[in-house]
Amino acid sequence: MSGQSPILTVTLNPALDLTTAADQVSPDRKLRCDKPSTDPGGGGINISRAIKIIGGQSTAMVALGGATGTRMAEMLKTSGLSVLRMTAPGETRQSLAVTDRASGSQFRFVMPGPEWHMTHVSAAMTAIAEAARAGGWVVVAGSNPPGVAAGFEQMLTVRLKDGRARLMVDAEGEALRALAGSSSPVNVLRMDSREAEALCGRPLPLREDSAGFAADLVRNGAAHAVVVARGADGSVVATRDGAWHAAAAPVDVVSTVGAGDSFVAGFLLALARDWPMSEALALGTAAASAAVMTPATELCHADDVRHFYSQRDVTRLTVT
Repeated sequence: MSGQSPILTVTLNPALDLTTAADQVSPDRKLRCDKPSTDPGGGGINISRAIKIIGGQSTAMVALGGATGTRMAEMLKTSGLSVLRMTAPGETRQSLAVTDRASGSQFRFVMPGPEWHMTHVSAAMTAIAEAARAGGWVVVAGSNPPGVAAGFEQMLTVRLKDGRARLMVDAEGEALRALAGSSSPVNVLRMDSREAEALCGRPLPLREDSAGFAADLVRNGAAHAVVVARGADGSVVATRDGAWHAAAAPVDVVSTVGAGDSFVAGFLLALARDWPMSEALALGTAAASAAVMTPATELCHADDVRHFYSQRDVTRLTVT
């Protein structure tokens, strides 16, 4: 496709995702499971996969190590993604998702990944800065591996200054709290409602509440744009130019795995195409709606994304 700025996705803590199902998940007995499906996982990897599905291009920078890392590298190569491999300081982790057919609930077991030290962090920072393209986008998504300090994304913001690239972060935990209190703004910061409520210390029941909190973060210098995902209610975004809400499509939810990464893929691809912020929100929300219709780690389908985007419902919000 033409007219798209370069996108570099970064996954420091990838995982080989194993997904299976059992008749019932209960303690103290052997659980006979279906044959597992395997996918290369991690926030940045999933975002690159979804960008490719939607019709865009990206380069996935992934830290891989050990036999599992070698297996994932082959899977990524087979998938047709453009990959830049970094060497992780240990064996790439695995994660397990088990669906309980009796209740329909899904249980997700997530391992921590190998321990990083300052030399590994410094090398990763340099590799990202060197791979970033002027005028392009870098997105850091997913959890940080053990040993990577909460300020990693803030340091990366400094390294990417002076027009080297724009930065979007979909962080969690201590990394998100550090970014929310930072005065070195990232270009885009994304979180979900639960994370936003934890940061501000109060419920955010209305769209305007989420948008108001996002606008406060923008005013305080944490980011130039802040996205808050509201689950089945869609997402809001706030910038210095205003705030918008995009409604999620009314669909039957099969699995929420990958919905956030699909949102980031659609949202970031639209920004890389120089679309207005409200339209980027609409494409991201369409991709997230499409993703929850698919099982396990299947992500969104291109036809569904196009359909939901054609039916988009975007509203400008008034915030104080």
